[in-house]
Amino acid sequence: MTTELASTPAPDMSASPPRRPWDFDRLLPYLLVIPAALALALVSIYPIYEAIKASFTKYLYGRPVGSAGFSNYIDVAHDPVFWQSMGTTVEFVLLAVTAETVLGLALALLVINEFKGVKFVRLSILLPMTIAPVVVGVIWRLIYSSETGFVDPLFVALGLGAPRVLSHETSAFVGLVVVDIWEWTPLLFLIALAGLQSIPQEPLEAAAVDGAGPVRIFFQHTLPLLIPILAVGVILRLIDAIGTFDQIYVLTRGGPGTATQLISIYAYNTAFNFTDYGHGTAMLIALLVFVSLLILVAVALMRRAAARTS
Repeated sequence: MTTELASTPAPDMSASPPRRPWDFDRLLPYLLVIPAALALALVSIYPIYEAIKASFTKYLYGRPVGSAGFSNYIDVAHDPVFWQSMGTTVEFVLLAVTAETVLGLALALLVINEFKGVKFVRLSILLPMTIAPVVVGVIWRLIYSSETGFVDPLFVALGLGAPRVLSHETSAFVGLVVVDIWEWTPLLFLIALAGLQSIPQEPLEAAAVDGAGPVRIFFQHTLPLLIPILAVGVILRLIDAIGTFDQIYVLTRGGPGTATQLISIYAYNTAFNFTDYGHGTAMLIALLVFVSLLILVAVALMRRAAARTS
C-alpha cells in the first residue's frame, strides 16, 4: 500500500484549467459596446439608410412618385453647380485646415513650457471650440455687421474704407474661413499640445548635448515624432470641415451669389427649398463616398508613415 501511494504521480498544479467554450471576460468588452452601437445605429446608420433609399427615389413637389434608379446620381454628375460647390468646399477646407494646423502647432509651442498664468492662457485658447457653431455664426455676423460690428469702423479709422465683409464675394469667403479658423484652431492646438507633452525628452536632450539648436531640434526630432499625432487631428478636421453648415447658413446662406455655397448648403437648398429630396440626398451620398475614400487613403498613408518610422 505504501509503495502504491509513493508511485502515484502528484498532480501538476501549474497546468492551466480547461478552457470553457466561452469566456465571459473576453465577451464583456463587446457586451458593454452593444448599447452604444445600438444608439449609433439609431441616430446614424438608419438615417443613412433612409438617405440612400431617397437618393434612388423620384420626387415631385416633395412627394415620392416612384423609383428613379440612378438618374439622380447621373443628374448630380452633370450638374455644374454641384461641381462648383465641390470646388468651393475643397478651397474652403484646404485654406481653413492648413491655417488651423499651423496656428494650432504654433500656439502649442508657445505654451508648452510652464510659466505663470499658463493654465489661464491654455484655457482661453480653448474657449472658442466650446461655443455652439450657430452661436459662433451669430457672434461673427454681429462682428461683420456694418451697423453694430467693429470691423468696418476699424478699417475706416485706419483710412482703408469699410470692407463690408459679407457683401462681396471674395471678402465673404475669406470672412468664413476666418470664422472657421477662430473656432477650430483650438482643436488642433489641443491635439498638438498633447502630442508635445507625450514626446520622450531623451532624444531632444541628446540632440541639444550634440550642439543642435532649437530650430534644428524641432525640424529633425520634434516634428517627425509629432506628425502621426497631428495627422489624426488633421483628418478629423478635414472630415468635419467638409460638412460645415451652421456658421455659413447663419452668416451668408451661400451668398453673395454662390461665393460661399459649400456642398452642404447646396444640398440643403436643393432638398428643402426646391423639395428635390432625391437630387439633394444623392449629392450627400456622393459626398459620403468621397469622404470615406479620403479616410481610407489617409489611414493607409498614416500606416505607411508609421512603418517607416518604426
